[in-house]
Amino acid sequence: MILSDRDIAWYIEKGLLRIDPLLDDTIRENGVDLRLDSEFCRFNPDAPELDTRKPFNREIYYNCVKVDPEQGFTVKPYEHVLATTMETVCLPDDLVGLVNVRSTFARYGIFVPPTVIDAGFCGQITIEIIGSAYPVRLYPGQRFLHVVFVRTTSPVANPYHGKYQGQRGVTPPRPD
Repeated sequence: MILSDRDIAWYIEKGLLRIDPLLDDTIRENGVDLRLDSEFCRFNPDAPELDTRKPFNREIYYNCVKVDPEQGFTVKPYEHVLATTMETVCLPDDLVGLVNVRSTFARYGIFVPPTVIDAGFCGQITIEIIGSAYPVRLYPGQRFLHVVFVRTTSPVANPYHGKYQGQRGVTPPRPD
């Protein structure tokens, strides 16, 4: 079952779902809108081959910047960048979040691969952004993602306690 705005408000009021900061326009009809934070990371095209079985070195593979909210960040054509949400989201063990880009940004040609926030997860959301056919400027603080919450048929037996629990900022891959 997809939660309505009233259901989401109830979960937040009871302290079961946490979104921080929670702004006046965060809760929408059937989900929440999350904002871009100021950190963006470009992939370094001159980096050596990445071995997915070895520890990831952020300094070698990413060029990360903190962006001034007035200047914004330009996603180049077909470029793949990482960003993060301004909000920290903490889900109870009976909710799953389905993340997608807001339709306004999809109409600009921006693509965000489907992302699932697991029951029990708590942290900022690292976002993969894929650029359009033309440069698109994004700004920290923009409502960028829409998250729909789905209630599981029963609380999960093993809430998320994985390697990305508690992540802050753009979080690089952590090999299994």
